Amino acid sequence: MDVEKITSARNPRIKELILLQSKSRERRERALFVVEGEREVKRAIESGFMPLSIFYSPAYIDSPKIPQVAANVELFEVPANIFDKIAYRGGTEGIIAVMQVKQQQLDEISLSDNPLIIVLESLEKPGNLGAILRTADACGADCVLVCDPLADIFNPNVIRASTGAFFSVSSVCCTSEEALRWLKMSNISILTTQLQDSSIYYDTNMRRAVAIVFGREDRGLSDFWKEHSDEKIRIPMAGICDSLNVSVSAAVICYEVLRQRKKTT
Repeated sequence: MDVEKITSARNPRIKELILLQSKSRERRERALFVVEGEREVKRAIESGFMPLSIFYSPAYIDSPKIPQVAANVELFEVPANIFDKIAYRGGTEGIIAVMQVKQQQLDEISLSDNPLIIVLESLEKPGNLGAILRTADACGADCVLVCDPLADIFNPNVIRASTGAFFSVSSVCCTSEEALRWLKMSNISILTTQLQDSSIYYDTNMRRAVAIVFGREDRGLSDFWKEHSDEKIRIPMAGICDSLNVSVSAAVICYEVLRQRKKTT
């Protein structure tokens, strides 16, 4: 496979890559996103995402570690000083791929016999979204519904925080209204996480098909989800804080689902 060497940070392909990393509008308009890291690129390819181009630096990664890809994928070799400029994170593994966006729809989700679904309303921090995707993968959640998102699901920080689970978990961006209709049609009980008028989470039956709804970091859930909840749950707090980080809350409650269903190893 032919490899083009890039020696200048002013190269148009380098400028294009930086724009895709930093601008959600650029990603949205071009339907492209950036994946960085050997593990993440490998998991993306295994999940059916095909790179359009790969940038790598032999100073950080050996050629044999570059994934085998289709013949029409463009390969660009860059020196360490340029790769350091385009790398989104520290401790880079020397490989960055540009990939085509693929977005799943609600009617494409395949559910297990006893689904666990995570619903996120208007999260705005990419790191939280990525961490929750990592938890969803670890807990075997059927899918994550990203409702009315304020964070771009293809933000590099989402993929980074998920450690590649972004590619293994079914995730759908939709409105809250669309998510509610789909959950009702699928006969899934809706549990909303909130402080008021709620029961402690481990006193709630989670052995049935459930969707657990988490709200925005600073405001919590909107009245829409509170009004359509089947049950309201909370995590008890013994200190001065009234809540945990949303990604931590998701991990705590999702592992309670596993405990109740006795899906432990």
